[in-house]
Formats: sequence, C-alpha cells, structure tokens
Amino acid sequence: MLHKRSEIMHISPAESDLPEEVQGYHTLVPLESTYTGQTESDRDKRKFGSWPSTVYKAVNSTDGHTYVLRKVPNFRLMHPSAFSSIEAWSQVRHPGIASVTEAFTSRAFGESCLFVVYAFHPGAQTLAEAHMMKGASGNGAQSSLVIFTPPRGSDGHSNPPMGNRNLLSNTPSTIPETVLWSYIVQLASAICVAHEAGLALRQIEVSKVLVTGRNRIRVGGCGLVDVLVHDAQQDILAVQQEDFVMLGRLIAALCCNNPNATNVMNFQKSMEHIQRGYSPEVKNLVLWLIKAPHKHVGQLFESIGYWRLTAETDAALHATDSLENELTSELENARFVRLMCKINFICERPGFAQDEHWSESGDRYIIKLFRDYVFHRQDQHGNPLLDMGHVILALNKLDAGVEERVLLVARDEQSCLVVSFKDVKRCMETAFQELASGVQAATNYT
Repeated sequence: MLHKRSEIMHISPAESDLPEEVQGYHTLVPLESTYTGQTESDRDKRKFGSWPSTVYKAVNSTDGHTYVLRKVPNFRLMHPSAFSSIEAWSQVRHPGIASVTEAFTSRAFGESCLFVVYAFHPGAQTLAEAHMMKGASGNGAQSSLVIFTPPRGSDGHSNPPMGNRNLLSNTPSTIPETVLWSYIVQLASAICVAHEAGLALRQIEVSKVLVTGRNRIRVGGCGLVDVLVHDAQQDILAVQQEDFVMLGRLIAALCCNNPNATNVMNFQKSMEHIQRGYSPEVKNLVLWLIKAPHKHVGQLFESIGYWRLTAETDAALHATDSLENELTSELENARFVRLMCKINFICERPGFAQDEHWSESGDRYIIKLFRDYVFHRQDQHGNPLLDMGHVILALNKLDAGVEERVLLVARDEQSCLVVSFKDVKRCMETAFQELASGVQAATNYT
C-alpha cells in the first residue's frame, strides 16, 4: 500500500490544457473525471450544495509538498472576511478531518475561481466508491476515474440502480458492523473537535468522506461551504445540529448500500433493512441522530457506548504496535544501507590522496576481500552463490563488530587472511574517516 501511495504521489501529469501554475502551486493533475458524458448523479457527487467543483493534485512551490486543490468555478469574492472560516479550519488538526491549508481566488483558468487547499492522501476513495460500487479501485491512483459497475446479486445479474426510487439491495450490506462502528466513532470524534472549535463539518456524506487506509476515514471538503455561503446569515448551532442528521443519513446509506436510504419513500424500508442486518443499537442510533431535537456530542458518545469507544482505542493501539514493529525492520535496512555505502565508497576507488592504489593497499585491501566474501562467493563450479541469508548475517556481524573470525581469500587464491568482524569494522571506519577528512580538508582549502 505504501509503495502504491508513493507512486500516486509522484505521478506525472499527462498533456493537458491546465495552467502551469496557480497561486504558487504547479504540476496540476486532475483527480476526478471531467468528461462531458458524465451522468447527473456523477456531477452531483462533485457538488457542494449547488456549486460544482473539481479536484486537482498539485505541488507547492514553497515547501515542495503535494496538496489537493478543490476548485469552484465562477466565484466572486465579495469580501475578504469570507476566508475567516478557512483561517479557523487551518487551526484544526484531527485524524478524522482532511486538514485545511489555505484558500484563495485565481483567474488562472480564465475566470475567477475559488480554490481551497487540503492535505493530500494518495489513493483515497470516498465511502461511496469504497463500499457502494462494485469494481471500485481499492488502490486507486485516481479512484474517481474508475468505471463503476452496479452491484450484482447472487444470481449474477445486476441489481437495480440506486436512484431516487423505493429500492434497496436484495442482499445484505457488505460492510461489517465492526467496520461501521469504527467509522461512527471516528466521525463522532471529528464532529466533537469541529463543534468545540465553533465550526461545523457540513460534509458528512458518502461522496465527501474519504477512506484513506484500512478502516481509516477523514471528512473532506471542510470549510468550503462556509466560504460559499458567507453572505448568508448562518446559525452555527443549527448547522451543527445538521451534522448529527447527516451522520445518521450516512450510517443508513452504508447499511442499506443506498445513498438515498433516508428519502421519504425509502425511510421505513431502510429501517427494516437495518433491523434485519445489524444490531438494534445501529437502528436506534440512526433514529436518534435524524429525529431527536437538540442533540449534543456527549449524548452521541453515550449512544455509541463506552465499550465501542474502548474497542476503537484498542484497535488504534494495536495498529501503532504493528507500525512500530514494521519501523524496527526498516531500521535494520537503514543499517545495511550505511554499511554498504561505506564499503562501496572505499572499494575500487581510482585514487585518493595522490595514491592511485589507495583502495588496494593497507587496511583497504581487507575491506575489498571482505566485500568479495560477502557478495562474490562462488560454488565449486564457479557459479555465483546468491545467498541473501549469508549477506544479511555477515553484515549484521560486521555492524556489531563481533570477535568471530572469518577467512578472507584473494581472488587469485594465492593469499588469505584470517580476521575478525571487529577488525574489518575498524578498518572500514578508519578508511571512511580518512575519506571524510580528505573531503573536509578540500572544502576548507577552497
């Protein structure tokens, strides 16, 4: 997964008519399809309210990092105070929210456009792409460019489309309840942080919440609607209450595999579907979020239950332990890289300190023989021995400087040396320090 993310981070743009630079951001790559044949449903997923938007990946000229630019076309900034909410959002750092960096307007696309800059999460998919559309890319370099096909039933035929019709999937939702509760806890935590900062998420939808890792989600697009509706008088308490309603609708949508599960025509059947496929607590939470008046975060966590909160904490701690174990193995790789770099800096060097045979004499000759012992071994028929275990074991002993002795034989087999790994390490460090001192002396002279 990490290799795939790295590839996505460095993907180069195809030839396009995109501007070379937008307010200090360059190398723009579209992360969503913008072809004219899109369905109305596809276009709606890219909307924030009634405003269409397009997402790009771009590199910041100042720090060299990659960011997401969400563009809203044909936007006129009536007053600079519209960006005050972006300043507030830029102070919010939470693992369940795609971080907001800045906002600006630009005419780089030929018209006045609003741009909001977010942290870039390579390979991210929306909840809709990850759970509601069969064939959605699990590793997606540009997940929204995947051609989606409707989910298929057990008989192999396509299920009816999930439109504004009174239809639910004929098969149980594929999202496990443990994953569902993990999503709920993460979103509840994000709501808590946003509300404590006097803000509202406003984008708790299956087309806006991003899946950025295994069971890891982040709310995307925060702050954008705040800028777009700045001129309208907004009651922040009412908007925060809407966050709870949106969370309830999102849970129902995931359970029923239908983004329109809570429409008036679908609501009753959706609740029956949830009751059949999930525990009663899920249905009760959905009803409370959608219908209860005057909700607050404390009540939400009470409805979730402390045992589910602790389960999510335990899962996070286990994930941290796993990452630390992986990091430990990577530290081993770093040690091997340092050793091999030092060996190759010394061996076969054409000349140093006005001595053409520097690398073939004295302690350096021992390092050359050791290099052959580690990497250039052969069997009795002259075939190369590619034994990775031998290489790793020898480098580990060299790094530790153990007293164990090893027989080093010259290539012509006319001479041999018996030395310890400790002796080889001393020779290597001495020769490397000699090289480093020579570089420093040359630098001081110039």
